[in-house]
Amino acid sequence: MIDELIKILNRENVEWEVYWEIGRGSSFKIENCELERAQRRYHSGIGLRVGYKGKQGFSYITGLTHSKEDLEKFVKKAIKLAKVGEVKFYGFPEKKSSKKVSGIYDKRIAELEFEEALKLGMEISKKESELRDKYGRSYTFSGRLAFGVAKDGIVNSNGIEMEEEGTAMSFSVYIVRKDEKVGTGSYHKASRTMMDFERELEEGLEKAMQEVELSYNAKPLESFEGELVLEPHSVASILELFISNLRGDNVYHKRGRFNKLGESVASEAFTLIDDATLKGRIASYSFDGEGNPSQKTVLVKNGILTNFLLDETYARLLEMESTGNAVRDFRTPPHIGTSNIIVEGKEENLEDFEGVIIKKVFGEHTANPISGDFSLTVELGYVVKNGEIIPFKDNMFTGNIFEFMSSILAVGKKKEELGAFISPRVLGMGRIV
Repeated sequence: MIDELIKILNRENVEWEVYWEIGRGSSFKIENCELERAQRRYHSGIGLRVGYKGKQGFSYITGLTHSKEDLEKFVKKAIKLAKVGEVKFYGFPEKKSSKKVSGIYDKRIAELEFEEALKLGMEISKKESELRDKYGRSYTFSGRLAFGVAKDGIVNSNGIEMEEEGTAMSFSVYIVRKDEKVGTGSYHKASRTMMDFERELEEGLEKAMQEVELSYNAKPLESFEGELVLEPHSVASILELFISNLRGDNVYHKRGRFNKLGESVASEAFTLIDDATLKGRIASYSFDGEGNPSQKTVLVKNGILTNFLLDETYARLLEMESTGNAVRDFRTPPHIGTSNIIVEGKEENLEDFEGVIIKKVFGEHTANPISGDFSLTVELGYVVKNGEIIPFKDNMFTGNIFEFMSSILAVGKKKEELGAFISPRVLGMGRIV
């Protein structure tokens, strides 16, 4: 059917791009040790962009089986939207050489039967039942497990023609202890390949339970200002604000803090990388949503801004090369996103750090990414003093993201993988109120 669509498009006086995808997934939700929901979903569809006299039109259809008549109507609709619309068109990518990223497809996930997946989901219920029997009814448990396989492809009038199939598996657990006080803990893991689920589940539940006990015994901390360590969860929250300033659309429209490469944006102890080429990582891909090859992009090196995150449009507007960071599904035109984000830098052993450590924060959506001012609620932190761990929560971690980035003194040696975010601990200057 894609071939038929291409024939129709080639008869029109337009530039065009066809993006298609097809996939299926299974998901299971466990609440209080019981299976609450089991679902299997399928999706497929085509997104069509056309360029006509400097304007862009976009339309999509669900499904991959359509008559020639329906495809012709689909094309006419996209062209009409280009003629009457106001979205400017800057061109589609040219064909470039690319390398296939390995480890993003696992036959075991792709061929997993629904009943087999359900058995794994019930393992969460079984383990949680054992924990509730051990610790008592003041603990409540919830868990989620999901599997997915999808194939996507892209072809355009400039000769790009690519397709790729990938798989994914993820699970999460959430535990609450509630009687005279409340404590919470969680764990999430995602992978392109089939996990050793029993081992990962044991580890996840253990880590979540450790968080519960810390959270349950936590009290607000007295005001503090000085050196502190952010664990990877908190680093991810802080960097969400910083990275928005590196997106090419925000740079071009002056919605970001930065406008030129080569300036100092962090301390020399900090390096930030976006890398879609990593083997087997959850956000790796061989080509992006426009057909540009995936790549490793060093965004900040030793504190110096070295690159922006770019799709084809904003690369052209900024007179730069695309970094392969166009993301999409068939229902939307491409937009700028990230792949695997990696934090590196001047390494020190921060695992034995004694002092204030912030594990998790929330509220980053309320911060101002341009001014950089933030005030985040501490979901969980702790102070290490003479080997003793004193947990705290419900304080505010306040400051300015750009000042914090400039204050970074070191990063840890041990990285943690949180989905598409890979980071060690980070040591910097901060304030808690």
